[in-house]
Amino acid sequence: MDLRKIKKLIDLLEESNLAELEIKEGEEVVRLSRVPKGGVAVAAAPAPVAHAPAPAAAPVAPAAPVEASAPSLPAGHVVKAPMVGTFYASATPGAAAFVKVGQQVKAGETLGIIEAMKMFNQIEADVAGTVQAIMVENGQPVEFDQPMFVIA
Repeated sequence: MDLRKIKKLIDLLEESNLAELEIKEGEEVVRLSRVPKGGVAVAAAPAPVAHAPAPAAAPVAPAAPVEASAPSLPAGHVVKAPMVGTFYASATPGAAAFVKVGQQVKAGETLGIIEAMKMFNQIEADVAGTVQAIMVENGQPVEFDQPMFVIA
């Protein structure tokens, strides 16, 4: 399904009083539903999961508080992933990366590509500045709203 169609469906859901919207095109299914905070969540059709038998329960000691494992971000504007997919730093394997740390970028300049549903979507800088950090590696899966670049 085309990303533009999905964005139009999101707009339709936001403008209506619907709580949930599901669209099927062939084998592709897109389900949009409102989350309690008023935002919109996009979910693919659930895949069947094989469940392994659970091991016998053992007494569990209370866990110590776990700090967030996310690395701290340098100061600057954070460019986040607009969708779920696979990040690519260059247009073709073996080619030079679109940007490197320390490189000056202009607003609208391509920072990388996210492949989602066999479509390649360019990730563009929304501000001009210097690339301070690249938070994702080439070929790494990314989640929606995951920090990808820091530009200052």
